Amino acid sequence: MWGFEHGTAGADFDISYTLPSACAAELQAGSADIGIIPAAAYAQIADLAIVPGVAIAARRPVRSILLVSKVPLENVRTVALDTSSMTSVALTKILFERWLGGGRTFTAMAPDIDAMLRDHDACLVIGDTALRVDRFNYLTLDLAEEWIRFTGKPFVFAFWAIRRAALANAPADLVSVFQTSRDHGVRRESIAAIASTWAGRVGLSEADIRSYLMENIHYQLDSGCLEGLQLFYRYAAECGALPAAPPLQFLEVARFATT
Repeated sequence: MWGFEHGTAGADFDISYTLPSACAAELQAGSADIGIIPAAAYAQIADLAIVPGVAIAARRPVRSILLVSKVPLENVRTVALDTSSMTSVALTKILFERWLGGGRTFTAMAPDIDAMLRDHDACLVIGDTALRVDRFNYLTLDLAEEWIRFTGKPFVFAFWAIRRAALANAPADLVSVFQTSRDHGVRRESIAAIASTWAGRVGLSEADIRSYLMENIHYQLDSGCLEGLQLFYRYAAECGALPAAPPLQFLEVARFATT
């Protein structure tokens, strides 16, 4: 979003901020036209088109999607789930079903680790909560790292999508706008400014934020990510974590090229 907030792109959009899962809900309800949605939402919302090339993905440990456990993994029977991201929930279920042993009980809860672990063996936490976890006091599993270890593929957590019903009113250079904003945001000077702005707000050091944004997050929806995304949809459908996803449909750059 850096290019929208600090460039000229934002003038063409009415921008609001919410949780990833709520972005998906607003697209489904038609109260938003474009949103950065959890990858899982694409399997649950009809008539969406994906903005090509832009993603929130991981090709290494992501640090912000963690399974936190108070017992050895083989003893985990109950898992509390932070449902802020449908994709992380589906990924948790896939990992247990395919590789970590099935038969677990999952319960949705607010992202409070103490409360989650009071009555459960383990919990899924995402975002700032995960980044602040004290890894010396708990057994932690980085879910992106586990996915990559088992599949050899990157993992895609989210991407931009637009309702097909909104295409008629979309800016002509829509694809370029979102890709350019991404490119603006990953510049070193932009990352430094983001880290300076947000360190105090989220309780992390500037160095931690810089390393997270530059080393742990991959922002390209490239061929490897697309392979990982397709595999995620297949495994999620097979274990019942998600309905079968429709074929990936992308906005065409030429369709939105400025004449």
